[in-house]
Amino acid sequence: MSLEETAPLVLPVPAKALSGRRALITGSTGGLGQAIAARLAEAGCSVMLHGLETPETVEPQRQALAHRTGAQIAYHMADLSTSAGVESLVAAAGAELGGVDILINNAVVRHFASIMDFPPEQWDLALAVNLSAIFHAVRLLLPPMRAQNFGRIFNITSVYGMRGTPSRVGYVTTKSAILGLTRAVALENLDVDVTCHSLCPGSVLTPGTESRVEELMADRGIDRSAAERLFLEGKQPGGSFVSPQSVSDLLVFLCGPIGRDMTGAMLPVEGGWLAS
Repeated sequence: MSLEETAPLVLPVPAKALSGRRALITGSTGGLGQAIAARLAEAGCSVMLHGLETPETVEPQRQALAHRTGAQIAYHMADLSTSAGVESLVAAAGAELGGVDILINNAVVRHFASIMDFPPEQWDLALAVNLSAIFHAVRLLLPPMRAQNFGRIFNITSVYGMRGTPSRVGYVTTKSAILGLTRAVALENLDVDVTCHSLCPGSVLTPGTESRVEELMADRGIDRSAAERLFLEGKQPGGSFVSPQSVSDLLVFLCGPIGRDMTGAMLPVEGGWLAS
């Protein structure tokens, strides 16, 4: 099954429903972040992309998205492992877009090792990028969101925020902590139209997971269907990947009028994984 063959969830969001809104998506030059950025642009948002690639590397992608959607698309390279990096990204979004109405905290690092073998520097990096960067971005953007009486904050966590798994202590710990941060932010802003949610995807079909499926095919000498089943074993009970479009459509839906009456939610998009 290819990225193009997955059937996305279609929610009732009118075309250009978010015209005039401005979105900042961390970790958005590939995978799920890229899909979210594209969907927001299609809905009429101006978008600030973020990554670690040089602006020259990202420029063809930026131009293509701007041309296809007609939206303003900017890019800023920043290292989110430091507060200064987060501050530079927020400042760049303000300068390029004129502000931020929608914040999607998606950037993440992963390291696979048991806790006994987990390098301390990788633990520190996971805390910095996966968790502290969210704190700093929210801290910086909440005042203008509150002042304009509108803001939508989405923290991309994971099924592993609610389920333990071996050899991912940094990922599981930070994704679990994001749920608590989300609830606190939601409750502190009930007096204004500023909401905060955790989106909790399961295994999403992105270029990263695609490469891992292809590795299984090559290493085990099995076909694609068998490789996908092996990759998803013990995860999504339906045996299929979550489409990035399902996550991005839900996010855009919650940026609309219905979003005012929802906040602090943990929103699984995981094909029944948590129900099994």
